Amino acid sequence: MSIEVTMPRLSDTMEAGTIIKWNVGIGDEVAAGDILADIETDKATMEMQAFDDGVIAGLLVDEGKQVPVGTTIAVLAEEGESSDEVVNAMAGASPAEVGATEEAVAPVVAAPEAPSEPPSSPEVVAVPQPAPPMPPTVGNGQRMRVSPVARRMAEEQGIDLARIAGSGPGGRIIKRDILGHRANGAAPAGAQPVAPMALGGGSLVEGSEELSGMRQTIAKRLVESKATIPHYQVSMSVDMRSMVDVRAQVNQRLSAEGAKASVNDFIVKAAALAIRDHKYFNASFGGDKLVLHGQINVGVAIALPEERGGGLVVATIRGADQLSIRDIAIQSRQLSEKARTRGLSAEDMADSTFTISNLGMFGVDHFTAIINPPNSAIMACGGALEVPVVENGEVVPGLRMTLTLSLDHRVIDGAMAARFLQTLRELLEKPAMLLV
Repeated sequence: MSIEVTMPRLSDTMEAGTIIKWNVGIGDEVAAGDILADIETDKATMEMQAFDDGVIAGLLVDEGKQVPVGTTIAVLAEEGESSDEVVNAMAGASPAEVGATEEAVAPVVAAPEAPSEPPSSPEVVAVPQPAPPMPPTVGNGQRMRVSPVARRMAEEQGIDLARIAGSGPGGRIIKRDILGHRANGAAPAGAQPVAPMALGGGSLVEGSEELSGMRQTIAKRLVESKATIPHYQVSMSVDMRSMVDVRAQVNQRLSAEGAKASVNDFIVKAAALAIRDHKYFNASFGGDKLVLHGQINVGVAIALPEERGGGLVVATIRGADQLSIRDIAIQSRQLSEKARTRGLSAEDMADSTFTISNLGMFGVDHFTAIINPPNSAIMACGGALEVPVVENGEVVPGLRMTLTLSLDHRVIDGAMAARFLQTLRELLEKPAMLLV
């Protein structure tokens, strides 16, 4: 009997998923644990594993297509069962029988031939369906690798993908390749000349782009956060000169292990230790009560690359106050690499109690961030900048970083925020305390 593969629920809030890429093709043998596809959920792009052994008999949902959780997206043939038998059986089944939407049951192969004898009255005549479009291929017949966004843009603008060289991983065509193709003056296939629009008459719209499931969730959660949480901000400047020296010494030791600590790793450790002394930074608003969390779990914001759809995820470093700088550095690097390649699991992103967002590596001086519920605070870190400072009545060179807290005023008052930043500043300006 054939095995139906359905869209899994990969996070507690996931209602639908988008197949970013199939890693298998029809006729491929798969075993339990093999990666069938990359699925974009409402939180991240994650790998979907096979739970049974079999042969891929049909892929029912195209790349770039979003379908609800529970929808049948592929079919496996078991041992002793041919792929043709499975597909032919499914061709005669109703959408309800295979748990798929009408759009998801486009024929995978030609339907079985009609019986030689005419059917009994009343006669039902099947209307032939157009064959599904074949995925674009390159010169050697291999399947062309195209991101869903790039594919949609090419279709909307009439661009022949075969004329574009992909710059993404493995030669994948991504959004910037389409934009670069147009910027170089290439006209869409079959395009007709259009009279230029007069200045001041109407608006110039280059096109539209559908939001991915992750982008939709980010938009929804950020709006909810700003609308329901009374945000306010408190900033403080920190002297980072000692931090630079201590970090260099630590990395001399870590280099032998192939590890390296970033400034952000020191900030994670310092923030976790400061939270020990300021318990409301490890709390959540619970309506008529404050929920105080036991473990200090620091969430680290990670920006995803554009070729994986962009977006932002928060990876959790659990019990950060109990970890060494070395352990935090290793965990941060592993989580960041996983987020940008395979995608984080729901477990990787759960249970943060305080969040850090750092844009200092991009040359940002300072900024404010939106609270990540159910946290009560998020800290935005700018870059460590060389600036003139006054010491003992003299202007001298300084290295300063601006830290900006966004806070839930229902949980944390201004004076509490100021005291937290004072503790944090002392730890960062005397970084040897983080190594004890």
